[in-house]
Amino acid sequence: MKKSLRPYLGKKLDVIIDRPLGSKHPTYGFIYPLNYGYVPGSVSEDGQETDAYVVGIFEPLVTFQGKVIGVIERVNDAEDKLVIAGLEKSYTKEQIEALVEFQERFFLHQIITE
Repeated sequence: MKKSLRPYLGKKLDVIIDRPLGSKHPTYGFIYPLNYGYVPGSVSEDGQETDAYVVGIFEPLVTFQGKVIGVIERVNDAEDKLVIAGLEKSYTKEQIEALVEFQERFFLHQIITE
């Protein structure tokens, strides 16, 4: 059974961006339409740090501090994802879905928000 990322909802976290907006995926070649990275010091189901989408920032980043506004729970993959935005920002599930569709369309998933 997977460890739930739901306890992260509403928490302020730091993210290291290893795939900035506009960068190319190293294996699949698609371009990232948002900043994507990981939460340092965390551990996900694959033994790596927990991945996070950063939404609402429209320039490439190196690091980011924000609030977890959503959790993407993947049904057909071991690794769930966090969705992080600026402290004063909020997005609906539908808006989050549209922003992460470029990658999440390949996975059966649900988006959990507060």
